[in-house]
Amino acid sequence: MQDAQMSVVEEVGSKAERLNQGCFCMTIDRVALTEALNREVGSQDFAQELSSTHPSLFSNVPAFVPAELLTEMGRVIDAVEAAATLPGYCEAAFSWAPSIAGLDFGPAEALMGYDFHVAASGPKLIEVNTNAGGAFLNAPLARAQRACCAEARVPFEISHLQDFGSKIADMFIDEWRRQRGAGRPATIAIVDDAPQEQYLFPEFRLAKALLEKHGFEAVIADAKELHFDGKTLLFDGRPVDLVYNCLVDFALEEPRHAALQAAYVGGKVVLTPNPRAHALFADKRNLTLLSASDRLRRWGLAQNHLDVLRATVPPTVIVSSDNADALWQDRRNLFFKPARGHGSKAAYRGDKVTRKVWVEILVREYVAQSYAAPGTRNVQLEGGRAELKADVRLYTFAGNILLAAARLYRGQNTNMRTPGGGFAPVLEVPTRVAGSA
Repeated sequence: MQDAQMSVVEEVGSKAERLNQGCFCMTIDRVALTEALNREVGSQDFAQELSSTHPSLFSNVPAFVPAELLTEMGRVIDAVEAAATLPGYCEAAFSWAPSIAGLDFGPAEALMGYDFHVAASGPKLIEVNTNAGGAFLNAPLARAQRACCAEARVPFEISHLQDFGSKIADMFIDEWRRQRGAGRPATIAIVDDAPQEQYLFPEFRLAKALLEKHGFEAVIADAKELHFDGKTLLFDGRPVDLVYNCLVDFALEEPRHAALQAAYVGGKVVLTPNPRAHALFADKRNLTLLSASDRLRRWGLAQNHLDVLRATVPPTVIVSSDNADALWQDRRNLFFKPARGHGSKAAYRGDKVTRKVWVEILVREYVAQSYAAPGTRNVQLEGGRAELKADVRLYTFAGNILLAAARLYRGQNTNMRTPGGGFAPVLEVPTRVAGSA
């Protein structure tokens, strides 16, 4: 029976691959997407402005992923979350984290992003990110899919889309209660540096609108405009109860973040995600822990979680003077990432690394990860078909998947600027085993 099930899974995987290479029968209903975006924000111009400023934000096609592989990704998330509870793992992760990461007020981690490359051999966990961007954009995108042929109409399912708005509202209430015990926050501030200048500022507007629809007062705030009076965090004279933290200063070390840091350290504001979450999950050096089976076993990780991580986390090491020569020789099989990096900035495919870049890597804190090739998705452009790279991002809270999305791109790293690329919904290709219900 197990062999039969494996053959069915392989067959489904092959079908998904064929669809990714040749199916253009499911596309965005641009009219429906425009109406949904405008309706969400309450503006008749929002979608048009977004299209003009971000022409490659949304791909015109979905990504097909076998349901079994999505289930396996869920197991990876469970294993990572389990590892992060182990005293040995925590000690190792905090050894390279700033001291502020040791504070634990209770909140988990709002909208984490688990990023996977999907290959024939299964999913590979490339990295984990706090404040992962795109969820509020991907929800209306997924609802605007249109099938135009019989093959694409059934039996595919848009992954993890149901009740997205309610799940987000419940997430922030849960974060509040983890620290405060009861009730719910009145005012939520979506905080970043110069938010109106951020590439994904439109997403902040969508997040604000969604929160307001669920009964919160929501503001978009520049971190430097926050004020802490010793008791309350304020923005524009109004108390802020909870901060949805979109900053990439993960330890709140910059002077312009002093008010937020003081309020957080004093326990006067609920901050999510926070420095502790980043230290436990998103520092790229943690990949060296998650790919070290022997250490995880000594620390007490269950065998089922060990097996999952061994199969899905590419071997990763910290770059040092001791291993520099060996890593340089093997660079074509590696991917280099800054330890506390974000948004694929200063990350390099090994075969693209020059001697000049290598010197920069050696003087900074980097990890070297065994290269796991991304999946691919063909798209239809005016000049014909083009093959783009694809990854899958699972947005989570406390280990639970809130939404799945793909990112299609060309180049070394994901981006939202590739013609025909951008965010794409994930469509599950179901696995059916003969004799099952």
